Amino acid sequence: MSGESEVKVGFIQVGFGNLVNAERVVALVSAEAAPARRLIQDARDRGALIDASAGRRTRSVLIMDSDHVVLSGVAPAALGKLLGRSAELEPDTEE
Repeated sequence: MSGESEVKVGFIQVGFGNLVNAERVVALVSAEAAPARRLIQDARDRGALIDASAGRRTRSVLIMDSDHVVLSGVAPAALGKLLGRSAELEPDTEE
């Protein structure tokens, strides 16, 4: 690795002792939206759903590069910070 400045993030905690490889996360969305619910059902039908919410309310949905869908009980903003991706695109609420 001569001259490479590659940063390895490794694994992030998605709640309740469960870990996900941060480098393989393609998208992180709120579980509240209707498209996310359809995505969850589709993954369940395909056998590609991983429920890491420990039976609690699902707050976040992580879409992986392997086409798996991971459910988490942790808020999307908190997971975004763990992933090192700030919530820069959130609407400004100070108006």
